[in-house]
Amino acid sequence: MKRGVFISIEGPDGSGKSTQIKNIRQFFKDKGIDIIFTREPGGTPIGERIRSIILDRDCAEMDDMTEAMLYAAARAQHVAQVIRPALLAGKIVICDRFVDSSIAYQGYGRGLGEAVSGCLPDVTFLMKMDPRVGRRRINVQQQDRLEREKDDFHVRTYEGYLELEKKYPGRIVGIDAARSIEEIKIDIYKKLE
Repeated sequence: MKRGVFISIEGPDGSGKSTQIKNIRQFFKDKGIDIIFTREPGGTPIGERIRSIILDRDCAEMDDMTEAMLYAAARAQHVAQVIRPALLAGKIVICDRFVDSSIAYQGYGRGLGEAVSGCLPDVTFLMKMDPRVGRRRINVQQQDRLEREKDDFHVRTYEGYLELEKKYPGRIVGIDAARSIEEIKIDIYKKLE
């Protein structure tokens, strides 16, 4: 049995990840290929419960290390219950955020250092956009706890993503997210082919 393919999509909040994930899903649907779509944090019943705690605006006092550990716990469950079994079954897994988010957000944004996981994507699409621009795309009333962080946090996080792109050029594909949806889709489709 051949191993499946693991694709993740990353980038600052408001950079167009959700739109391009819809396009990636459509790419595979048009080819008649079934995929498993999942997200982080979340992807499992336990992960979704952890997600609700992490993003809850009423948890503003959450310690940075607590946040990192919650992400790690959600990811461990996600890999064990969804991602690894799907890959071993030869399926294509598309994940909205994965370990690169933890490295960027908790490692660079919170200054906690680099996180490690034994299950990495085969390809990661990094939606590159100034986080200050992306955040303006999100209605203030709809922002979760992390989206409400100050600009300097989001800038450090984005700089972390850029460092990861340099560190893993064979896996992370930078996509200029300031362009039109169609231009971005064409770039991603070329790589998917």
